[in-house]
Parts: sequence; structure tokens; C-alpha cells
Amino acid sequence: MTIFLLLLVVVGLAVLTPSYGLLAQAGKYRLALARERTENALKHLLRQATEGHAASFASLEGVLHMGDRRLMALTQRLERDGLVRSEGTQFQLTPEGERVALHVLRAHRLWELYLADELGVPIDRVHEQAERAEHGLSKEQLDRLSASMGHPELDPHGDPIPTGDGPVPESPGTPLGAWPPSTPGRIVHLEDEPPLAFAQLSAEGLRLGQIVRVVERSPTRVVLSDGESEYRLAPMVAANIHVAAVTAEPAPAGWPEGVIPLTGLPSGASAEVVALDPAFRGFARRRLLDLGFTPGARIRSDLATFAGDPRAYRLRGTTIALRREQSDRVLVKPLA
Repeated sequence: MTIFLLLLVVVGLAVLTPSYGLLAQAGKYRLALARERTENALKHLLRQATEGHAASFASLEGVLHMGDRRLMALTQRLERDGLVRSEGTQFQLTPEGERVALHVLRAHRLWELYLADELGVPIDRVHEQAERAEHGLSKEQLDRLSASMGHPELDPHGDPIPTGDGPVPESPGTPLGAWPPSTPGRIVHLEDEPPLAFAQLSAEGLRLGQIVRVVERSPTRVVLSDGESEYRLAPMVAANIHVAAVTAEPAPAGWPEGVIPLTGLPSGASAEVVALDPAFRGFARRRLLDLGFTPGARIRSDLATFAGDPRAYRLRGTTIALRREQSDRVLVKPLA
């Protein structure tokens, strides 16, 4: 009898303890799920408005994967809370709804950048992790995170990061489908949704800052070239690339004449490291510094793969392989 009573007490505590009991945990889960669905709905409405599309019950259903009854209850609650207003079969954000959506979008993009730059998470994995983290970050936490990274303006995919108190930022560049053939363009944005398309772009080696030309376009494929490699993409995948006109980029004041990216150093040539690109931050920058890419270091371009990427360099008695996206960030002065 005593053992039975003890078991009842233990079970009761496990179920009913206010902070840690099963009922309390179930309540917290329901609240977290409701918040996640609310914020995902608002983020969808913001995305649709930014792209000039109308958000509807059907589009929300496709994003949230909810049944009709639950989605109807959600949209009614959003209207009741003053976050959304309906016009016929379409939904629009109220000013308060837009404020919440911008906060979530800011959290998502800042967290993506933190994962990529500070923690070295592969670029094709940051979106999924940011999707989970974005719902638990306060404005104060985001302000501190932004300050710790120097108040960045763009996330790892080239999307502008909202400031939290300004208008909805526009994504830069022109969709590749509208870019003139044979005209060089600099990649300024790689859309990370749908994830499968972005994973293919990453696997192909396409990256921000790369200069490409459309050399072939048909209903079944788009072929890009960067002068060294060709990239054959399905039109739906190529549509995730945005480019901008290539402009001359003068060296910042104070740098010696003749400074070039390490990528431009011919095979067998030597150079002196001048600096790392100031825009190159976080984990990737620290790794190059740890490897010895400091001002004054002597470096030689050693070997290149058949495709030209990665390339081997000789630095401080060690051979180091760098991808082009890394060597583009190392500024050197060739030695005679």
C-alpha cells in the first residue's frame, strides 16, 4: 500500500508540477506551436506582398500544411488580433502584422548569417536551422546579435536584413530570366527556397559575387559560364539566381597600387598578402588568419585542379588548398 501511494505521488508530481510536469510541458508546446504557425503565416503574407502577389487561403494552406478547419480558426484569430485583414478571398497584413513579420524575417536572416559566418555551418544547411530558431528570439537579442556582427546588411544568400523599424527591404538584382544573353552579371542573390533548388546551386559551385554570362537559354535548360566553367541548370533552378551589372571596384584608399585578389595570381607566381577583404567576417575570416594569411606573408600560387577550383597555394612552408570564394577575399600584391 505504501509503495502504491508513493507511485501515485510520483506520477502526480510528474504530471501536475506547474513548471516541469507533463501538463505544463504540453501547454508550453501548444503555445509554441501556435506562435510558430502565426509567425509563419505572417511571414508568408509579407513575402507575397513583397513579390507583388496576393496571399490567399490556398497559398496559406500550401505553406502551413494545415487542414481547412484549423487554418480557418488561425486566420480568424489573426484578424481578431489585428494582424491581418481579409478582402474577399485574399489576406493583407495590418501595420502591426507587418511589424511582427519583419521581426521574424530579421531573426531568420540574422541567424542564417550567424550560422554561416560565425559557426561555419554549410550554406545549404543554415535555412532549415534558422527556420527553427527564428521564433524564439526577442528584439533585444536580435539587436545584440546584429551589433556583434557589425550590423550586417545582407544574409548569406544576398537577401537584405530588415532593421526592425524600417520598410520592407527589396531583394537586389534582376532575375536571371530577364538578364540579356552574353551580358556579364554579378550574382547578388541566390534564393534559398525551395531548398532543393538552392542545394543544386550550391552543389554546382555558384556563389555570391561570381560573374557569369548566359550563353544558352531554352525552355529546357539555361547554360551559364564564368569564363572557366559552364553550369547547366533547369529554368526553374536558374530562376533562383539574381544578378546585377558588373561595375569597376576601385581599391579602397590607403592600399598600395597593384593590389589584386589572390584568385588573379598566375600559377607559379608569388605575392605578398596585403589584407583580407573587410567584408569577409566571422569564422571563415578567422580560419584564414589562423592559417597565416596576415599582412606581409609571402605566398605562391602552386597548383590548380583541372576545373581551376580549388587551387593550392604555398604559404609559410605549407601547401593550402583554397576555393575561389576564399581566394577572392585575400588581397595580395604580386612580386616581381
